[in-house]
Amino acid sequence: MKPVRVGLIGCGKVGTIHAAALNSLPEAELVACCDAVPDRAGAFAAKYGGKPFSDLATMLRDGGVEAVIIGTPHPLHAQPAIQAAEAGVHVLVEKPLAASLADCDAMLAAAKKTGVKLGVISQRRFYEPVVRMKEAIDAGKIGKPSLGVFIQYSWRDAAYYLSDPWRGKWDTEGGGVLVNQSPHQLDILLWLMGPVAEVSGQWANVNHPGVEVDDTAVASIKFKNGGLGSIATSVAQKPGIYTKVHIHGSSGASVGVETDRGATFIAGVSAVAEPPLNDIWTIPGEEHRLAEFHHEDRHRFKTMDATVHYHKLQIADFVLSIRDGKQLLVTGEDGRAVVELFSAIYQSAKEGRPVKLS
Repeated sequence: MKPVRVGLIGCGKVGTIHAAALNSLPEAELVACCDAVPDRAGAFAAKYGGKPFSDLATMLRDGGVEAVIIGTPHPLHAQPAIQAAEAGVHVLVEKPLAASLADCDAMLAAAKKTGVKLGVISQRRFYEPVVRMKEAIDAGKIGKPSLGVFIQYSWRDAAYYLSDPWRGKWDTEGGGVLVNQSPHQLDILLWLMGPVAEVSGQWANVNHPGVEVDDTAVASIKFKNGGLGSIATSVAQKPGIYTKVHIHGSSGASVGVETDRGATFIAGVSAVAEPPLNDIWTIPGEEHRLAEFHHEDRHRFKTMDATVHYHKLQIADFVLSIRDGKQLLVTGEDGRAVVELFSAIYQSAKEGRPVKLS
């Protein structure tokens, strides 16, 4: 079968990861790239391939694309996604799906109207330790998921916020740690625990005085299945400690993952330095498997570039969904659920009350 022809929108740091992933996939072909800065699009195309464009309408008309991947800043996801969908082009968007629910809903409506696929990048769902947790929960090995905990103690320095003019501002980034560094784990939490009924939250800027947005946030959650949840996420711990998601079940058994050790990687700047690992596994009769998992995952990590590999797995899921008509693992609706959750945390902090979700 012919590969799916893909164009990239946004030739910045995260675009380099998408390009590397696409160029390693026989099911996909990078045929075009688009950036508002023509020289950047040209340099990107010279390095990774495809035809450069500085106007999206022109790329959609003349670039021969069947699908696009959007890697622009968060508040700028909606317009190119809607434009692509209206042209009958499938869309995969970097996390978060958007910075507002209104943008999410407009993107979903455009995709539904034309029947194109709309997905959102959440490549940590493809981590083997996370897949194990999902399989164990679905098999009933911990009983009903009753308590979900997401903890992130990460770090971003002043240079990070200065590296792009849109970072650290409400109007150009849409938020801070909740919007930028937390969506992957929020998505995992929702994938494993189910939808949220109500949330109470607070946020603060602990030690980034040159930044408008939150570097720390906490929340308590009530899930629709009756379970409870807790979030403590921060990029104010120098030099970064760990990021974890733990799920505790009604049987008393627990499963967990450390998705990141130290500070989470920065796309196009740093790499995934440590393998993701299951750090809790107390399923009766399977406790011994934790050591087996560690051995397997550490060995695998040495054989690949994890920064690109898991993006590759998700992009493969996206293009095969287009080709074969299968359901996306991470849908636009999944992306909206993450935006709804962090938006509710901000609303709860602003209004000083719990917020019910739809």
